[in-house]
Amino acid sequence: MLQLLRKMHLKTAVFLGVVFYSLTLLIHVLIITGIIPFTWVNGGRSESFAAQLPISIFSIMICIFGGVFTLLAGEVRFNQYKRGITGICWFFVVLWSVGLILQLLGTPFEKMVCSFILVLGVISNLRMAIEKR
Repeated sequence: MLQLLRKMHLKTAVFLGVVFYSLTLLIHVLIITGIIPFTWVNGGRSESFAAQLPISIFSIMICIFGGVFTLLAGEVRFNQYKRGITGICWFFVVLWSVGLILQLLGTPFEKMVCSFILVLGVISNLRMAIEKR
């Protein structure tokens, strides 16, 4: 698996990361606007739209940070930043891997759509973490 990831070009990993964060951002905007019912996400555990709203807003903030980080990390070539970038990438790998497991235990929408999107995030961040070490 690691050898396959090493063969992946870093620009491809950055592109996958941008696609991941863009699709995640889009999903949460669609939840906030009511196009996607809040019962389809969060394992269907949100009792109301008001309970789901802070979760979606926090997720949007993480998406913005992650997207900007991905764009910047893909361009950084300086040795002094590699350790920090690698640490953040590994953090995101763990975060998105746990998220993937939770999505697979969630609603049909999470299993069919969100889990696929999270796989993009795991692959992207794993590739960047391998590159930066």
